Amino acid sequence: MTVQSAYNQWASTYDTDDNLTRDLDAQVTKSALENVHCRAMLELGCGTGKNTLFLAQLADSVVALDFSPKMLAQAETKVTAAHVQFARADLTQKWPISDHSVDYIVCNLVLEHIEDLRFIFSEASRTLTEGGRFFISELHPFKQYLGGKANFSQGSRAIEIPAFIHHVSDFLAAALENELRLIDLGEWWHEHDQNQPPRLVTFLFEV
Repeated sequence: MTVQSAYNQWASTYDTDDNLTRDLDAQVTKSALENVHCRAMLELGCGTGKNTLFLAQLADSVVALDFSPKMLAQAETKVTAAHVQFARADLTQKWPISDHSVDYIVCNLVLEHIEDLRFIFSEASRTLTEGGRFFISELHPFKQYLGGKANFSQGSRAIEIPAFIHHVSDFLAAALENELRLIDLGEWWHEHDQNQPPRLVTFLFEV
């Protein structure tokens, strides 16, 4: 099953399924970005708009991209603010965003499904304004080393979504290659993750 078809199937229940990773990601993102205000923000892989409602409070305009039409349909019913625009896009191809036109890029639980991080960072560097920032929240590679990956249930069947392991050093190398400077790195546990590896890793880069 492809990543796109899996997320199309998951779209109708994504927001209501028990999902500690999704819930922690929302908490971490709000904590990390609550003091941000910018002119233009780009959200990569917005899904059902689970974070878009919050991001809409931080920017004068938000463009939210995803390649799953059914995820986007969910997001468009949830977020109706006039300054938020949704668009279908494959993040592994050139993004439909002008050069140096966004001040902040936010990407949550997406990059495990993309093999080539260097292209993502190249596009981030191309589209960010001078001094612009790139926030990433991802499943921690330590969880992946133990077999963790995005999955959902369909009836009695568990469906795992294709994923790639990216080491922390892979993010840092891709950023360095594209002249993005690391500002902050965080590791995060859900309250139910006692004595477990961190569930999420976050990065904040700056052009």
